[in-house]
Amino acid sequence: MICMDQRTPSPPLYETLAAGVTTLIDNGLLRPGMRARSVRAFAAQHGVSLTTAVQAYRLLEDRGVLEARPKSGFYVTQRSHRQRELPTASQPPQRASTVAVSNPVFSVLSYAGDPSYAPLGCAIPSAGLLAAERLDRHLARCARVHGRHYNIYADPHGDAELRGQISARALRLGHAVPPEGVLITNGCTEALNIALSVTTRPGDTVAIESPTYFGLLQVLEARGLRALELPTDPTSGVDVKALDKALGKRRVAACLLASSFNNPLGSRIDDARKVAIIRVLTRYRVPLIEDDIYGDISFGDDRPRPFAAISPTADIILCSSFSKTIAPGYRIGWLAANRRHDEILAAKFALSLSGAALPQKAMADFLKSGGYDAHLRRIRKVFADNIDRMRRVVDRSFPRDTRMTDPKGGFVLWLELPDGFDSDTLYQRAIRERICFVPGGLFTAGRGYRNCLRLSCSHDWDARVERSVARLGELAHELLA
Repeated sequence: MICMDQRTPSPPLYETLAAGVTTLIDNGLLRPGMRARSVRAFAAQHGVSLTTAVQAYRLLEDRGVLEARPKSGFYVTQRSHRQRELPTASQPPQRASTVAVSNPVFSVLSYAGDPSYAPLGCAIPSAGLLAAERLDRHLARCARVHGRHYNIYADPHGDAELRGQISARALRLGHAVPPEGVLITNGCTEALNIALSVTTRPGDTVAIESPTYFGLLQVLEARGLRALELPTDPTSGVDVKALDKALGKRRVAACLLASSFNNPLGSRIDDARKVAIIRVLTRYRVPLIEDDIYGDISFGDDRPRPFAAISPTADIILCSSFSKTIAPGYRIGWLAANRRHDEILAAKFALSLSGAALPQKAMADFLKSGGYDAHLRRIRKVFADNIDRMRRVVDRSFPRDTRMTDPKGGFVLWLELPDGFDSDTLYQRAIRERICFVPGGLFTAGRGYRNCLRLSCSHDWDARVERSVARLGELAHELLA
């Protein structure tokens, strides 16, 4: 009888070398954007032939770990880490729910705003990453030159120059909204409040993604509205068939969706799905309120188009702000709608009369200076790198069955741990160690997502942030054990 050697054959040398490079990247010794050794230097370092080194680099290219840049060399890509499974698509109960999230949200925010806690909670970029200093200089100049002129109650529509700048930027996306169609608000939250005030009444039902940003749930709660949560995929967004079925069963006063990158999932609805959603809403005569606050923080070359740009005649109210990209403290947001103009203006007047005139003038001057696009290119790279680094730490620190999102924009990461895991308990333990994050239960009006959590990647990446994420992973292991 012939005996066959059953031992597993050794992998080719070039595969072993490629695995070594991947390990360096997973351990953070080679970071996204860094230049790798040249092929010749790599061959000399490991004492192999040039052919073997080329094979290793080609394998790393095929796996998306390295990318070749003409006449420059090989660089570590943005998405070179080991891949975790994505979170499962949500399946919330198909019924409208009363919203009651404010008390636990206020508790989380009290820690998230405390600099003594690791900043994994609030999705607010750190001041050092934003354009606040440049904007402050514009504000100082405006105060010095125009201070007396702008110490007035402003036009309820907002500063005319600022509205013109927003209109011009919208046109780049195919959204032809004239300056007179833009209304400046006190942040995106006021824009959403105004939009809901003209489309709903207390007791009405609003269809939303699930999970969704807890700030939106707070707005619904404050207005006495009920939430109908829709199944949502962590990559492609809300389920169109589920939306159609839900609207066919009950009266829904409005639909509130993220235009670009859902918070907390980071999911992005492509244009084809947006067209399908608009058709469903139009058939049932349900207005759409879109939150486009993360639209400018897209890691790819194509910034997502808002619903309003895809269907300019539909009943759509677009809400956004500069809080995530320039300066959250200036509280400058806006909304644009092709219908309900008089209602919207009256609601703005009743809610806050007008916004602060001087900050609006400073923002207009900053946008006119032409620095916003360069600023966006910089922070997009920073946030993409932050997410990549956090995914690496999660990958090596959290339990093996942890699922996580792979967002292509924004700066939040959503983790899903095994069923039975309690992120509230993890939160309480983390707070005792001065680490703040947001438990998953705050992103729903129901009782779901207890095994999930959201991490913010919006601050400068440093050793403290990395240690805190790794410690959360250790605590998660202990809880599961």
